[in-house]
Amino acid sequence: MKRELRITEDGSHTIFVPELNEPYHSIHGAIQESNHVFLKHGLQTISKETIRILEVGFGTGLNAILTLAEANRTGKKIYYHAVEKYPLVAQEYEAINYEKFIDGVIKGSLNKMHDVEWGKKISLTSHFNLFKECSDFRSMEPDGTFDLVYYDAFDPQKQPHLWNEEIFCRISAMVNPGGIFVTYTSKGIVRRALISCDFLVEKVAGPPGKREMIRAIKR
Repeated sequence: MKRELRITEDGSHTIFVPELNEPYHSIHGAIQESNHVFLKHGLQTISKETIRILEVGFGTGLNAILTLAEANRTGKKIYYHAVEKYPLVAQEYEAINYEKFIDGVIKGSLNKMHDVEWGKKISLTSHFNLFKECSDFRSMEPDGTFDLVYYDAFDPQKQPHLWNEEIFCRISAMVNPGGIFVTYTSKGIVRRALISCDFLVEKVAGPPGKREMIRAIKR
């Protein structure tokens, strides 16, 4: 799959996939979008001191490094399980500029996240543990359950097979009662599928370029 490095409006990078005519992040700002969707409406709403996170779509590692920065800031213990079917190669991730914009992380942290061996748990800091799984999400076997899900697959029109009731019921079985699910879209088909899989769904204000997004709570 051909991929191109591009700059978004806030100066941070994204990856663009010509085959899908789709960027990994919002063209209005990659860091801006991820902070709004996954940190503001996800991680920062959870009061627990130890949090288990599932990310579907590790991609550039942006959500992971923002979460690492937040863990460093708050001292909360994070267990981060990321799933990615098509990992970036070194030539791609070594060119990404996120650390230029993110305070509170040691230089080289993003590359270290990408360099971590797939299928192996590793402690990046005393309070951030990472496990990356190189597989199709539909075949993953989670180690325990999660308090928070970052759902960052490509747009439902591009990858409809990752936005249906079968997928969300599988996720529901992995999430603790009261756990949070966040994603950038607010499409009706996604809301209805989540509701049918035991989530309470709300639409909240989206990041720049999107009027609304989904935040859901496991019953």
